Amino acid sequence: MAALAYNLGKREINHYFSVRSAKVLALVAVLLLAACHLASRRYRGNDSCEYLLSSGRFLGEKVWQPHSCMMHKYKISEAKNCLVDKHIAFIGDSRIRQLFYSFVKIINPQFKEEGNKHENIPFEDKTASVKVDFLWHPEVNGSMKQCIKVWTEDSIAKPHVIVAGAATWSIKIHNGSSEALSQYKMNITSIAPLLEKLAKTSDVYWVLQDPVYEDLLSENRKMITNEKIDAYNEAAVSILNSSTRNSKSNVKMFSVSKLIAQETIMESLDGLHLPESSRETSAMILMNVYCNKILKPVDGSCCQPRPPLTLIQKLAACFFTSCIIGYLIFYIIHRNAHRKNKPCTDLESGEEKKNIINTPVSSLEILLQSFCKLGLIMAYFYMCDRANLFMKENKFYTHSSFFIPIIYILVLGVFYNENTKETKVLNREQTDEWKGWMQLVILIYHISGASTFLPVYMHIRVLVAAYLFQTGYGHFSYFWIKGDFGIHRVCQVLFRLNFLVVVLCIVMDRPYQFYYFVPLVTVWFMVIYVTLALWPQIIQKKANGNCFWHFGLLLKLGFLLLFICFLAYSQGAFEKIFSLWPLSKCFELKGNVYEWWFRWRLDRYVVFHGMLFAFIYLALQKRQILSEGKGEPLFSNKISNFLLFISVVSFLTYSIWASSCKNKAECNELHPSVSVVQILAFILIRNIPGYARSVYSSFFAWFGRISLELFICQYHIWLAADTRGILVLIPGNPMLNIIVSTFIFVCVAHEISQITNDLAQIIIPKDNSSLLKRLACIAAFFCGLLILSSIQDKSKH
Repeated sequence: MAALAYNLGKREINHYFSVRSAKVLALVAVLLLAACHLASRRYRGNDSCEYLLSSGRFLGEKVWQPHSCMMHKYKISEAKNCLVDKHIAFIGDSRIRQLFYSFVKIINPQFKEEGNKHENIPFEDKTASVKVDFLWHPEVNGSMKQCIKVWTEDSIAKPHVIVAGAATWSIKIHNGSSEALSQYKMNITSIAPLLEKLAKTSDVYWVLQDPVYEDLLSENRKMITNEKIDAYNEAAVSILNSSTRNSKSNVKMFSVSKLIAQETIMESLDGLHLPESSRETSAMILMNVYCNKILKPVDGSCCQPRPPLTLIQKLAACFFTSCIIGYLIFYIIHRNAHRKNKPCTDLESGEEKKNIINTPVSSLEILLQSFCKLGLIMAYFYMCDRANLFMKENKFYTHSSFFIPIIYILVLGVFYNENTKETKVLNREQTDEWKGWMQLVILIYHISGASTFLPVYMHIRVLVAAYLFQTGYGHFSYFWIKGDFGIHRVCQVLFRLNFLVVVLCIVMDRPYQFYYFVPLVTVWFMVIYVTLALWPQIIQKKANGNCFWHFGLLLKLGFLLLFICFLAYSQGAFEKIFSLWPLSKCFELKGNVYEWWFRWRLDRYVVFHGMLFAFIYLALQKRQILSEGKGEPLFSNKISNFLLFISVVSFLTYSIWASSCKNKAECNELHPSVSVVQILAFILIRNIPGYARSVYSSFFAWFGRISLELFICQYHIWLAADTRGILVLIPGNPMLNIIVSTFIFVCVAHEISQITNDLAQIIIPKDNSSLLKRLACIAAFFCGLLILSSIQDKSKH
């Protein structure tokens, strides 16, 4: 009864809410969210620098998250590269001096805080010709005014960046009197026009005063209260913002340090000066404000303008627009024709006359409809990760953000289970399930920022290896059993693997190697194909009659292993092969193929392991050594129990080793050889017991069927900034944001999977002559694309 009720409930839900209705709901959500964000940007402004300078929150200890954008953590080399031949001046009191020291330490961490505190402090890095000066002017008075006035009169000595601020000395010296505040207002009013004049050619920042921790203040500083500080800040903001009439002030208010101080001032040693971590955060914000627009780091979206459209992107936009218009015209014409041929009612008999029979959908309509949908989806991709319409935030790892979602999906996966159609080892339902749960774990790993936690990283490396293991197992099994080495099969696989990535390379202006997993799987598929297709072709039919063919195939696999070892330990030979044009255009990243060599080398043996496993399994299956009936253990009870014990021990041993890993480089070196232990252990645990082999999780299997699309789409419409951050569709509510963005992301991935399948049927015909013509057209298209890309790269440089 419970099962009947469950099935009836499931049908009822499916009747009202299907995948199609989910996609419609996702489309409505995208349109509403895009409209809201567009309206918000028009109302609040489109300058992410203002958010960086004025708002944000702590994600965790020492991790600051600006509102709506991502902050890049600058390294020494990057800071010097940005500030080459630049002069930065800090002018103010001891708090500004602290900010100066933290800023300088980004350029030179060895710089020491020493010397007379109440005097000017110079710093110069001759390698980058960077000058950073601190000028001691603890009060806003005539002395500070004279210093600023000199800069307005002498354009040669004028700094490129000026950071100023002062107030606490005025409060302290004048014992917090109201007269001192009035004098401060007068002085800052006289300085404001000078700062405004400087701001036309230099970047000028006025640092608002941070709150104090009054309980820790010494007796001679007790008059510096937060109430007084707020009054001085209000005066500075009102005067500097009104220094220009009928236009926005060019002097930028650095008010974010107040928010940082509110969270960290309790850690202060004297109640007045901020702890070092807070100063470092403020200094890094200054670096982001100035350098992001110069260096344009991928994970530093604050203060970055939208990248200009390339020629290839413009051509892609024209193509998709044409497809959308073409499909609309086709749809209108088809609808009018359908109306004319609609069955009419015979007035005398009252019966309908059927004029026509429903005609099948033409290939042209499917083609136009698919590209129309794809064009709209690519517009969403561009809006999310290039147009700066939606917000982005940095990742922040906590154990709970990774392990709690893992537990959720595990419970759901176990709850939704069904019987398999077949009970063979690694049957289709099981491999779909395997891909599904692995993909979901990888997605959680990416969005939680768990790469910073080494034990999790090492386990995720095994999941990626398992994908490649399945590539070796699956394609070897197909070619070995079917003996189908026709070009149609190869083109179908290559199209399904690469279609989405090629479109994204064009639309998102990214190299092919950027989506590293697809190039990896593509190359290994070709290696498998060539290994088995080359003379002598050895397939199962031939091998059945003579063990000599088994030896021949093992010999082939042995040569393949030697070739893999040669390339793995000869970086020069590998790079020479993949540095040849046009391979270099596909496999280069940042001007070299090192990243591709590193990625390939990291899992170099696992496809070979998959092929070898497939060979051994199919040989045992053919000799009827395996028992694959429903509910039967794979081997005899003794052997099954022994293998299960060995598998569990191996699984736990590898997990303990990976969890105790301390050095990523050393563990990566061992990973290619030992990852197969964990993979084989899982396969045996999953398949030896008959009851385990007879069921599968339909929840995981559903995701497994769109695992490739999920892996690629996450780069731009779930994560952000090319996976460095998180896409924010609903600001201020992280949990709701994840739910909504995930729902849209999964719907998009499912739709792209269907579009790819539809286009594969049309673009890759079964007729060889037609297929060769299509391949010639595709080759011409790629040649044109590569030539345009080369011209584009030269124009950039």
